[in-house]
Amino acid sequence: MILRPEYVDKIITYMDTPFVKILTGVRRCGKSTIMKMLRNKIESRGVEGERIIGYNFDSLEYEGMTAKALYSEIKEKLSSNGKTYLFLDEIQEIDGWEKVVNSLMSDCDVDIYVTGSNSRMMSSEISTYLTGRYISFRIYPLSFSEYLSFRKEYTSVGDPKNELARYLQLGGFPAIHLREYTKEEAYPIVKDIYNSTVFTDIVKRNNIRKVDQFERVVRYVFDNVGNTFSASSVTKYLKSERRSIDNETVYNYLSKLESAYILHRCERFDIKGKEILKTQEKFYLSDPAFLYSVLGYNVDSISAMLENIVYLELLRRGYDVCVGKNDSFEIDFIATRREEKIYVQVAKEIGSESTREREYNRLLEIEDNYPKYVLLYDDRAGGNYKGIKTVHIADFLLSKEF
Repeated sequence: MILRPEYVDKIITYMDTPFVKILTGVRRCGKSTIMKMLRNKIESRGVEGERIIGYNFDSLEYEGMTAKALYSEIKEKLSSNGKTYLFLDEIQEIDGWEKVVNSLMSDCDVDIYVTGSNSRMMSSEISTYLTGRYISFRIYPLSFSEYLSFRKEYTSVGDPKNELARYLQLGGFPAIHLREYTKEEAYPIVKDIYNSTVFTDIVKRNNIRKVDQFERVVRYVFDNVGNTFSASSVTKYLKSERRSIDNETVYNYLSKLESAYILHRCERFDIKGKEILKTQEKFYLSDPAFLYSVLGYNVDSISAMLENIVYLELLRRGYDVCVGKNDSFEIDFIATRREEKIYVQVAKEIGSESTREREYNRLLEIEDNYPKYVLLYDDRAGGNYKGIKTVHIADFLLSKEF
């Protein structure tokens, strides 16, 4: 088990506090393993094994279990020799789990950790039963830094700038970085994660009957990662293929993909008007390997996936991220974190003077003094141009500066 200390250290800070610790994220991103790491950490602090109880609700053993039955079962197992530490994995499989957790927090001496793979966990039900009593932690597939740590366990690691090419193609799902997999070996694993998420958490749970229509929408979105589009864009495209669909259905499908953490919605922000725009949003994938496992590897998608990787890294670091609109052009990312703000342009390379002017001038026209960066997938990346830092994407991903 390869440690992921950035998550464990952050979560364990809240051990023995009156808050439920909720770990959410796409399936197979490592939530269950992080739970095991937390259990080990707690045991290392002298807590006896009899005071630690774990459940995995993905197991058939708990299919059909009611909230009341779960509450009764857990209560019977609680230790009489001090606080009991409860680890409830994939808790969203139990209808009414919020009531169970709330009752245990109120009635018993417990410290509770839960995981879930659907953002419906963060719905109004939690607000009703757990207001002020939980802390949420978003778990992502491996960052580039974590990926390198995994690689070091089974092979020698070369120049990070060269390793970035492999990370770009294979993504960050931990399961495909426990040994040396080729693309041909890794993509079926990721496709299985995709299929189980789509058909269990979306199609089956939401009773979607037009599965072919839904999958066409998915393919359109995957093929347009990093591009602005609206529901009407999807509708027009499908109509050109003689497939009828309305905007409301498209919005519903996109919402379901977000809820299952396959997609991230990135809104546009009008820099001059200082307001969020409600049209022509961008969507990014929770892992670039989803694109290649579903649509196949294509070198033409490298620029979009580089942008996707940078977007995810900004989220990992606690930034709120928007696409910037300034008059008639866009800034890839405006990232804010409390009082901090940075502007980021991402490009595969700058091959001509016109490209250089386009990438840098967009940032130069922003009239404030917040840091501005151009991130490149180019060994020559580096330096400073009129106050704008040029950084190789690998260096950005590994830097502690941002």
